[in-house]
Amino acid sequence: MDTLTKALAYDKQIRIYAAVTTDLVAEAQKRHDLWPSSSAALGRTMTASLLTAILKEENVTVKINGGGPIKDIVVEATKYGTVRGYVGDPYQFYQYNDSGKINVSYAVGNDGLLEVKTIINNEVFTSSAPLQTGEIADDFTYYFAASEQIPSSVGLGVLVNEDNTILASGGFIIQVLPNCSEEVISELENKLKNIKEVSTMVKEGYTPEDIIKELVGENNYELLDTNMPLKWYCRCSKENFSRSLKMLKNSDLEEMINDDKDIETVCNFCNTKYIFTVDELKDILKEKNKKEQ
Repeated sequence: MDTLTKALAYDKQIRIYAAVTTDLVAEAQKRHDLWPSSSAALGRTMTASLLTAILKEENVTVKINGGGPIKDIVVEATKYGTVRGYVGDPYQFYQYNDSGKINVSYAVGNDGLLEVKTIINNEVFTSSAPLQTGEIADDFTYYFAASEQIPSSVGLGVLVNEDNTILASGGFIIQVLPNCSEEVISELENKLKNIKEVSTMVKEGYTPEDIIKELVGENNYELLDTNMPLKWYCRCSKENFSRSLKMLKNSDLEEMINDDKDIETVCNFCNTKYIFTVDELKDILKEKNKKEQ
């Protein structure tokens, strides 16, 4: 089961959230039939979005478009640990020639913005930062420093099997609190230079707490919350699509009805399809007319 753990470290000078997200990224891969670069890009963004939402204690919508062949990445994550997302082109696979590792940077591109939207008291707030590398972790690290003014380090990783299924996925965010000393920052920077990749840790069976231990050492942290469940969840429904159809012009609905064919609607986030028969379209138009009278 995917979970997230929160901790403070170095006598409450550092905040760390760590997560294992293999199952929810696997669900996204299956629903969108993602190829490796698309899986890695979406999986990293989903993990980072969950960390961001839970850290902010707000629901967030994250959008990335760096001008690369993958096009848009769109993710919605909640403070309760649920997430859904999609990419513009699921069929992207590039590798670095020297290592054979998945090349996410090329697929995403770095000519664009990382945008984070929140809704507080029915008001929409959007913050953004220029993409740095398209590797996603670097981009979120820069976002927190530039837009949130919080020195942070974000680590993300997704491992993909040869059959395109997901082997491992996870991530962490470390944030420096106002009382943090230069000695602690220096020690942490040295640790970050030498730690294993997040995806390797998850592949080897590390829990979120194990990742925290790897980052700061056995005796340097105190847990705040453990094993918060994380999962893929899409709130789409046929009723939601019906409401969207009611927002169309009457002439558009009449044209659909006159075509005398069922119509198919598809949720971008989860690829679930909803069929509306001609009779259902007639009912939608009838109800719409009643409300307008």
